[in-house]
Amino acid sequence: MKITTSIVYLLIISLLTGCGAYFNQPFTQTKARIGENTSPDFLVKKILPSEKIIVGVYKFRDQTGQYKPVENGSTFSAAITQGGTTILLKSLEESGWFRPIERENIGNLLNERQIIRNTRQEYANGKKVTMPPLLFAGTIIEGGVVSYDSNIITGGSGLRYFGAGVSNQYRQDRITVYLRIVSTSTGEILKNVYVSKTILSQGISANLYRFVSLRRLLEAETGVTKNEPSQLAVKEAIDKAVDLLIVEGIADGIWRPKGGEAAIEYVKKAYMKERIDAEKTELYDRKKEKRRAKVSTGFGLGMAQIKGDYVNPTNQFGFDLKIKYSFNDPSFNIWGSVGRLELDNKDIFHEIFLTSGFNIEYIILPYEKFTPYLYAGAGSISKTNLDQSFFKFQGGVGIEYLISNKIGFFIEGEYNMLLSDDLDGRILGEKNDMFSRLGFGLNVYF
Repeated sequence: MKITTSIVYLLIISLLTGCGAYFNQPFTQTKARIGENTSPDFLVKKILPSEKIIVGVYKFRDQTGQYKPVENGSTFSAAITQGGTTILLKSLEESGWFRPIERENIGNLLNERQIIRNTRQEYANGKKVTMPPLLFAGTIIEGGVVSYDSNIITGGSGLRYFGAGVSNQYRQDRITVYLRIVSTSTGEILKNVYVSKTILSQGISANLYRFVSLRRLLEAETGVTKNEPSQLAVKEAIDKAVDLLIVEGIADGIWRPKGGEAAIEYVKKAYMKERIDAEKTELYDRKKEKRRAKVSTGFGLGMAQIKGDYVNPTNQFGFDLKIKYSFNDPSFNIWGSVGRLELDNKDIFHEIFLTSGFNIEYIILPYEKFTPYLYAGAGSISKTNLDQSFFKFQGGVGIEYLISNKIGFFIEGEYNMLLSDDLDGRILGEKNDMFSRLGFGLNVYF
């Protein structure tokens, strides 16, 4: 019965996964549409320049030299779009700060102007023919995509039981864009920025392979894969790089926005906030932000079960209070606790105990809201009348989720090993008495 139930559950999961694949499946050809918009966090979205800046862009190159990865064989298709210059020109135009002029294909422009000049000359009857001069750029923007790192994070999970299974795989790539603006009068590099963007790929699949009866085989599979377009990732990175050029240029006084000092202070404040956040963010988008205060108190509820010399142990209620202190390294802290618990063997033994302990704790992800942790230490357990006490060692594992930077919810399991066999009032065998505890509670950080 249990096996049948498990198969039914896996079939349901497979059907749900298949529905996801079905609804993502295109059934008809789609019409051309306006290109997708990227959504970087522009700092100067509402800030306009006092005067638009004329800028020339000669070439925004793919400097990675990498080719598109394939599972089998080789390919000479570039991993990064070769239209970086076109994307950059579009970003400069959309920013509202720049007037980009044609420089990438300047030869075509000059040839066309020469054709116009020659044609007009033929109909001018000897009169002098003039054309308006080309705009010249006070600044030039250069740069390129300097790196494309594949598989910086890969992973997945799966479950298979009696021929039915589900799996999930993911991969993350990373591109890096550099952008600099150069003064044409002096050749000075006025500003140089770089931006990185990750590219996510995910695949979900489910399958079933089972003999229904003799010579009757049931086999089914479904799945869906999603890959973030690299072109959109490049566009978003370039958009953000252009935004940073504007912001850092305002902060350094290279150009001025409308609104005067008020607009400048607004941009500087927003920029410093984002810069601090960026400095706290590690490679894998992990924010290195100390969320937990040095001192905290905790209250936990749970159940305890004895492992002694009697049979039929039962789960009994208990609670504990703790005070915790964190070191300068947020991964480590120490804490002390006192508590009350009951231990019971059905119809044989029942006693109320007071506990105390001192522990060293290791937090695996100290900068995350959700983190596992380990702890170990020593303590004591005594009867309520304090006429008999026992020394013990304890160790446990748990997980904590920060509801806010002040309050954290935790679930933990603990194993306690005594140096005595007399906790339940009976000495039998070679092993000392032990008890385990499973509980949950809240930590309050000050």
